[in-house]
Parts: sequence; C-alpha cells; structure tokens
Amino acid sequence: MNLFSNKWNKRALVALGMIAATALVVASSHREAPLISNDPLADNTDLYAFRCPDDTNSIAIIANYIPFELPEGGPNYASFGENVRYEIHVDNDATKVGDEITYRFTFSKVNEDPTTFFNIRLGKENLKTSYMCERSIDGGKTFTTIVTSGVVPPPNIGPRSIEGAAGLNKSYSSIMTSAITTATSGETVFCGPVDDPFFVDLGGIFDLGQTRKKGGTGADKSRDGVAGFNCHTIALKIPIATLQKDKKPVSMAKNILDGDFVIGVWASASRPKITTLRTDGAKPDVSGEWIQISRIGMPLTNEAVIAIGDKDRWNSGSPYDNARELSYAKYFVNPELALYMDDSQFGMAVPALAPLRIQSKSLGSFDFRNGKDGLYGLKATNGGAGGALDTNLFGNILLQPNSPRSVDLLPIFYTGAPNLKPYQLATGKNGNPLAEGKPFINNFLPSLCDELRLNMAVPPTPRDSKDFSTLGLIQAAVLGLTDPRFNADASLQAIPNMDGFPNGRRLEDDVTTIELQAVSGAVLAAIGLWYDDYVPGQSPVTPNLLGVITYNAGVDKNDKAFVKQFPYMAEPHRGYDYTKLLTSKVQDGNSNSSSLGVAPPVGFFIGSSYPNPAANSTSMRFHLTQSGRATVKIFDTCGNLITVLFDQNVATGDFDASWNTTSTVAEGAYMASLQLNGRQVASTKIIVAR
Repeated sequence: MNLFSNKWNKRALVALGMIAATALVVASSHREAPLISNDPLADNTDLYAFRCPDDTNSIAIIANYIPFELPEGGPNYASFGENVRYEIHVDNDATKVGDEITYRFTFSKVNEDPTTFFNIRLGKENLKTSYMCERSIDGGKTFTTIVTSGVVPPPNIGPRSIEGAAGLNKSYSSIMTSAITTATSGETVFCGPVDDPFFVDLGGIFDLGQTRKKGGTGADKSRDGVAGFNCHTIALKIPIATLQKDKKPVSMAKNILDGDFVIGVWASASRPKITTLRTDGAKPDVSGEWIQISRIGMPLTNEAVIAIGDKDRWNSGSPYDNARELSYAKYFVNPELALYMDDSQFGMAVPALAPLRIQSKSLGSFDFRNGKDGLYGLKATNGGAGGALDTNLFGNILLQPNSPRSVDLLPIFYTGAPNLKPYQLATGKNGNPLAEGKPFINNFLPSLCDELRLNMAVPPTPRDSKDFSTLGLIQAAVLGLTDPRFNADASLQAIPNMDGFPNGRRLEDDVTTIELQAVSGAVLAAIGLWYDDYVPGQSPVTPNLLGVITYNAGVDKNDKAFVKQFPYMAEPHRGYDYTKLLTSKVQDGNSNSSSLGVAPPVGFFIGSSYPNPAANSTSMRFHLTQSGRATVKIFDTCGNLITVLFDQNVATGDFDASWNTTSTVAEGAYMASLQLNGRQVASTKIIVAR
C-alpha cells in the first residue's frame, strides 16, 4: 500500500510547506515556563504512553501534574486544583484536525471536619477530594460523564494519620487500591498522589547541560533532583480497540509496525479566564472561557528545546494550530543544545558533553552542525525516489538549507518516523544510508504538532527481560545493528525496546539521556550516517559512536521501584518518614546515611580576573583542594585554544596566573578554563576591551 496516497496527503503536504517557509524565515516539564511556575496546581510535569506489560491488550496513558511536592508539606498538602480543567487528548487520525478522544477531569474538595487544623483526624479528611471524568469522542463537541464521584487518596502523611486508630485506620496501599475505578465506558482510572516517576540530574542539566557522573564523587556525583518528591497523577488504562481509529483490537494489526495503530497523545491544563478575589476570605469567584495555561506532548520540549521567550506562548497554544505550532520549527532544526556538542561553537564549555559530538563530515560530506546543510544537497537529486526524502512526498521539509536537523529531530517531534527509507536501520543497506534497511520504528502520524506518538501494535518488552533497557529505541537500534539475533538480515523482527521512547514513553525510559544522544546525531548514525571517525570498509562502531551510545546523563532510574500493576507508579513518599533533605541523600534508588551530601569543589577561581574587562593584561587567582597537574587555558568563543597560562604539578592551595593581552588577541570575550589532571573543574569569563 502506498502510505502517501491516503486522504491526509494533500493537507499534510500543505502544512509541511508551511514548516519549510517558517524555517527558512527564521520539546518533561517541571516548572518549565515563567508563568506556569507560579501556578503549580496546573503545571503538567510529565506524560507517558505505553502498552501495559501486564495487560497487552491495553495502553497506559499517565499525565502527571504539580512538580516538587514535599511529602511533609502540611498542613495544606498539595492537591489537584478545583478551578482547573485537566485534559488528556488522543489523536488517532491525521485526516482530521483535533482530538478524536478527549478525557476531561475536574476536581472538587470538601472539609469533613473544619474544627481541626489537622489534615486527617478520626476518619475524616481536610480537604477530601473527588473528581468527575468526562469523555468526548466527537472532537470536543459533546462530553459524556464516565466517572461521577471518583475518589482521590489523601496525602501519605504518616502512620498515625493513615494506619492509626485516630486517623483513617487503613494501610495506604489499600487506600490507593480502593481508589482505582472502572469508567462506564470501560477505562480503568486512578487519580491521586504518587512518587514522582521522573528522574534527572537537575542541578547538572541546567548548568549548561553539565550532567554529572553516576560514579562520581563529591560535587561531581550525579544527583536525582526529583528524588524524594511526589506529584499528582491522572492514570488511565484503555483498551487498544478504544484508542484505535477503526476500533480494531491489536490482534487485527497487519504486523507489529501497522501504521493504523499509531496514536498521538498530549495533556493540558486550563483555568477560567477571570478570577476575582474576595475580601471575606471565601474562595475566589471565577468566570469566563477556559484558557489553556499548560501542555505537554514530547518530554522536555518546552523545558529544553523552546527558548524562554516563547515558553509561555507555547504552553497556551493548541498543537493543532498549525501556523502557531510551526513557528517553533526553528528550535528543532537548529537546537540550542547542539551548540554544546560542537567544538566550533561552545563544545569546550561543557566537559560532560564531550562524548557527544555531532557529525560534521559524515560519509565524508554531510555536516549536521547548526546552520549547516545536513542532507540538503540531496534535494537536487529528488532525495531518493519513493522514500520519505522524495521531494514529491516530504523532501521539501526534510531537506532544508541551513537547517540540518530537519531530517531527524523535526520529524521525531512533529510527525513521528515512518517505516520508509531512510528511516530504517543501516542493517541490510550495504553502506547506502538512503537504501531500505531493517525496520525498527513506525510511529508516523503527520498531524504536524508536538505529540507523544505510540504505535500500539509494537509488542511490549518484558520488564524482567535481560534485554530490557531504559534507552528505548536507542538500544533497539544498537541491537538491530550489532546483535546476531537481529542483524543477520533486514527482515522485520520484534527487537527488544522497540516499544521504548520515542515510540511512546515507558516509566523506566531515560528520556534525558535519549534526547541528548538524539541531539548528538544518534538517530542519523542508526540509519547509516556514521560519525566522522568512520573509515569505509571498516566497522561503523567507532570510538565516536561508542561515546554516544555509552553516554549516560548520570541518573538512570527512579528513586523508588515501579510496581507491576496499574497505575504502575510507586506510592507517594510519606511525610513522616521524609528525611532526604536533612539526614540522607537519595542516589541511584538507595538512601544512604549522610549529611547533605555536599562536598567542596575540586578547584575554583577566587572571584573574577582583575581587571575585567582587560586592556593590556589581567590576573586571576585560583584554589585547588586536590593535588595534581593543574593547567589554566584560554579559549575564544569558538572553542579555539589561544594560550596556556599555567601548567604545573601542584599541591593543594592558592595559585596565580596572568595573561598579557596587549597585542596577542583581538577584543572580545574569552574563557579561562581551570583543569586538573586533564579535566575541567572551573571556568571564568574574561572580556578584552581597549
């Protein structure tokens, strides 16, 4: 069947042209935008969609809200907002604009005992929260109530409030289990507090991407910035036949990459347009139309792809507004993070990203660094007839000048990847990356917007399998290229982790590592556009490729184990037991007795250089807490080494270095890099001005 002869073809081509025009003129989400950081109850934190490991005929869709909930944050604990409309959107048909299925949740609260300041006492809750769930299957025109009085478990306060006779006199696990309900339309639903399942070294990643090592020490040891915190979840388990556009069960799929079983998912939160505060202490009055203030599709889009000037605008927009949505294409075709994986830009500024270097001369000619042409040169030869790069199909968008990542990152986020050349593994291509190869992904749904896309026909990888990997499709590609079980030919096989991110998103998937690997060109390498150190005729598994596929962002699993049954997330951390910030540190899933877990840095510059700006010379002092070979190097903004000011074997202590700038360098900005035993430990900026 010709995938491009469907009804959506003309609309998709027109919209793709809009992307191209936009690009020529010019992506987990905790506190990711200025405005929503002030409204945590409406803040989408994460979105997951995966085939249920314990019920393979169903899909789990999990939308989490409210970042960084302190478990002991009473007496008024975090909870869903009453004047917030929480929605989960499902797109399963690219021929139609908008949702095919929408789930809407609204919450209400009541004080069962207003005479106490405690949240729970003598079997009563303050505030006891319930919800109504409505579903639309006609594009949002009408909604039908499918859960009327759903129960939201209370916060996991402590043993006296939960298990004690003066509290609820129940175990928390039984409270969670009893809150799971079945909707009148067949979905299984849970709403309530859970351990935040996201994991990431926040302290490192937002320091210009300086992720820290899992096995590091002191300040260089990775720390899960979300460990110990809770969030609130809306979790759904939905039969595949309910989500599939023709209501087919998965048993009717033509194969494990059947494109008719692809869905796109996103979640949002909205508030009434007008809020009026009252002087009598009563709840505010709200009125007016509902205004969307938060959304999430692909993890980390708004957090680490969209620039800060557009973050609030992105949150407020519908992904189905093509003109508005496509104005963000510039952030995908030349991603900011790529600048720190390019030694001709700012690669030297972030040592942790050193293993991630984007192809600048793949196969001797293709340059995918920001501002370069990538595969654009292929457009002159039609991009390869019959494949996705064919200019009669999608070549005009995938092959753009000065927009190298229009060929990989843009489709991953905006359309999904089709099972068409060149988006197949290099296995079976005989050295030609544009040829047909081994299929390993098809989550193509060209709605041209940011959605989490999942092919529901792909079998789930058992969580207890030795092949299961948190690296998702990256690991599936590695197995398809290197494992004798899968690399013997180009036939379609169920490679483990084909069900992993970015084909949907499992709770276990390390999306931070995967997305950094993708920005560094891992997907390009998987289809045969190898890294610069590849020698024709030799193995493509070069040191550069190994550096990328073995790169780890430091934190690769959640601080609590996930459970095997719905809703799959762990119980929320208990406030009474919560001592992470005071007496322990949570790392790699373990709690270890310690203090704050903070160690002094290995070395640092003492203040700024002086004078700064400098005309003729400048001096700097630095301190080392460890002995070794110390160097101070000066780099320009392109990462070029200008001079070495200091290079000695030293003990601990304070040291000085001076730089004569009289006639050796031009005016501008420079970076002084302090290195110990070849590893950068500190840097400082110097301005030369005359």
